[in-house]
Amino acid sequence: MKSSALLPPDRAAVCVLETPTSSVAHGIVSQAVLSAPGLRVTLFHFAAGQELSEHTSAARVLVQVLSGTCDFAVDGITHALKSGCLLHLPPHVPHSVRATEELTLLLTQATPAEAAK
Repeated sequence: MKSSALLPPDRAAVCVLETPTSSVAHGIVSQAVLSAPGLRVTLFHFAAGQELSEHTSAARVLVQVLSGTCDFAVDGITHALKSGCLLHLPPHVPHSVRATEELTLLLTQATPAEAAK
């Protein structure tokens, strides 16, 4: 079965994390970058004004803002994030995001080996 991720999990490779040539006019677009046991990396593109409602993740999460700005709420506290910001979320922390302008995020989810089974 062929993976649709940008990087293969079994060998070294390079991919470019650019905003798509056509901007996201409406909605949210995601692309798997890497999927391997205990690790998932996803690229998200948000149109301005789009949001993800509050949710949690069983994984430890790092959110890196590659371009644009957003309001990222973590356990009820809103953080204004911009390009270059890195946010850490421990497992099970409620969070939500709203793009205040066109936004590109790189999301890394790490799951301990015992929880990934």
